[in-house]
Amino acid sequence: MNDFVSEVAKYRLKRRLDQAVAAIPDPGPPLVVVDLDAFDANAGYLARRAGGKPIRLASKSIRVPALIKRALAHPGFSGILSYNLREALWLASQGISDDIVVGYPSVDRLALTRLANDAVARRVITLMVDDPAHLDLIAEVDRVSDGQDPIRVCLDIDAGLWLGNNQIGPKRSPLRDKPDITRLAQSATQRGLKVAGVMTYEGQVAGVPDQLPKQGPKMAVVRRLKQASVQQLAQRRREVLEALRGIVELEFFNAGGSGSIESSAADPAVTEVAAGSGLLVPALFDHYASFEPRPACFFGVPVVRRPSPTLATVAGGGFIASGPAGKDRWPLPWAPPGLQLTALEGAGEVQTPLSGLTAGGLKIGELVWFRHAKSGEIAEHTNTIHLLQDTQIVDSVPTYRGCGNAW
Repeated sequence: MNDFVSEVAKYRLKRRLDQAVAAIPDPGPPLVVVDLDAFDANAGYLARRAGGKPIRLASKSIRVPALIKRALAHPGFSGILSYNLREALWLASQGISDDIVVGYPSVDRLALTRLANDAVARRVITLMVDDPAHLDLIAEVDRVSDGQDPIRVCLDIDAGLWLGNNQIGPKRSPLRDKPDITRLAQSATQRGLKVAGVMTYEGQVAGVPDQLPKQGPKMAVVRRLKQASVQQLAQRRREVLEALRGIVELEFFNAGGSGSIESSAADPAVTEVAAGSGLLVPALFDHYASFEPRPACFFGVPVVRRPSPTLATVAGGGFIASGPAGKDRWPLPWAPPGLQLTALEGAGEVQTPLSGLTAGGLKIGELVWFRHAKSGEIAEHTNTIHLLQDTQIVDSVPTYRGCGNAW
């Protein structure tokens, strides 16, 4: 078993976390802690998996400026993949990065206007596009004099697995065929835009667990579909490069995520990979054949009730992850081991009952440590993240929310 997820490791982690946070003057729940030793180890592991290709940091999986800076300081990391144009503008204004790609198209006219009127933002931010309507919107706000840098765009190209007329993977871009890709690139350049890069995100490979326990036959199918995706994408990426040859000179070709770094980086067409979740390793990343988890982010909530000798109820805790509703989106009771949510109540808004072998031994006021199912989302529920190194809290830093931001 992975040394970091064994029952012994969980007991040790609880003691370490409990002792470290005891001196925090305002330990209001949820008490969110990031283990810097694990964070740094995960950064090194991601870089090794990328095989020398740079990793563009997916900021939505972090949402803590200090940790974004820390990740970018690691060898192998370069640039940010943001999830919102306003976020990208803020990151640029703070000097956190001079290479920011917005991972999703923006129709925020005010933010687009701010970009168009900001010489620095025009130089360091790249917008995502996959439709002529995106180009029209950019053109409407881009009223600048000659001599300024052109607004930069990246073409988001569908990377789903196609089996006949059926698509497996995220429903993202309509760009699939070479003629459509060529037309959009030509239209962008004719409007004076700089086509700086291409993105092909294979979510059906990067974001789907393939080693869930007690699901052997299903996982075998998932792994075969992943391999089919990798093989199909290698050909399609070559076709993308052929479609764009002679029209634009790409600065980057982005692909992948924390769950697909090896296969994405191995594709000769790909010049960089994206990753973020692999730094904090949320619960959804516990069951991948491609890597072993070393969880780095935990939130603690106190026991406030003992409704029976075999139950303990904690304050709050109902931080459900985005995506298709299901138990895999629930927060995972982690330390001490042996706890589970109840089927009837799950994770509650104001309280969460816990059952299991160790529930009876929990005392009122004692902290129970959870892991969120998805990376970064817990930062939307707190202003402050506490940074643990070895056995001590060495700093307490603001989240995006703590900086007054909401995107």
